[in-house]
Amino acid sequence: MRYSASHKLETKEKLLESSALSAKKSGFSTVGVDGLMKAIGLSGGAFYSHFSSKDELFASIVERELCQSLERLSADQGREKLERCLKHYLSMAHVEHPESGCALPALGAEIARSDVLVRQKAERWICQLQESWARILESDSLAWAILSQCIGALVVARMLATPDIQRNVLKSSYDEIGRQIAGRQQPTCK
Repeated sequence: MRYSASHKLETKEKLLESSALSAKKSGFSTVGVDGLMKAIGLSGGAFYSHFSSKDELFASIVERELCQSLERLSADQGREKLERCLKHYLSMAHVEHPESGCALPALGAEIARSDVLVRQKAERWICQLQESWARILESDSLAWAILSQCIGALVVARMLATPDIQRNVLKSSYDEIGRQIAGRQQPTCK
């Protein structure tokens, strides 16, 4: 039986969504094609009607997830939105639920080990995020530093076992970023 084009598209989207959640929670390389397909109720053989390889699926996940992160974290609406984003990003909820958060701390090491095409896709989205923050902060280097610090703080917090220490890492990072941002603000005359 042949499926309609819309059914195939819906199935591909289900596979992308399910695989992205799995990858961010447990790592992409830990699950095989059969496991990825089983998660959406299909056989492993059906995978190849959607993607030519598991690497192609990973590239699609990276692009999809980083596009979503850019939409959530873009600071084009001003400094207040950036500060809200940072507070949410550096939260225990984000530490405890990698599957519903930013792909960079969850998949960064796997992206770094991927082929150049995947890294180029990631670079495109990361640079767009950095540029949006740089416009608000009026500093390319500060935007890179804060972006790197956020991702690193989340990775470190997830590596730790004690919630109080995790919270301390997040709060310390948030406080330091706040000082960095405050140092860039122009004094206002009263």
